[in-house]
Amino acid sequence: QVRLVESGGGLVQAGGSLRLSCVVFGRQVHWYAMGWFRQAPGKEREFVAAIDDRSRPAYNTDSTQGRFVISRDNARGTVYLQMNSLKLEDTAIYSCALGKTEAIGLSPDEYDFWGQGTQVTVSS
Repeated sequence: QVRLVESGGGLVQAGGSLRLSCVVFGRQVHWYAMGWFRQAPGKEREFVAAIDDRSRPAYNTDSTQGRFVISRDNARGTVYLQMNSLKLEDTAIYSCALGKTEAIGLSPDEYDFWGQGTQVTVSS
């Protein structure tokens, strides 16, 4: 059974940083892309960042604007999202996902398994 567990969310002041982690249990992640999505209250789920099996990243540049960095550690079955210079509009539930293939996907449909999500709240 594949299970994804996120951690690292919390309350942070605007301008601060957080590092999200997502550990995958039940499957080796070497051959799969991994991604982060977020959903703010009243809004649709939004792609944030993804990383392919060779650790090549892709970002939603409109929303991350060079502030976020995605990385992975295959030996630990973990994907990270380093978030810097956080803004009020970054407040959302952040979820990680395991891709169906090795290629980066921008749509939730391209991911097989999801974590339960971790809340990120940015205050003024």
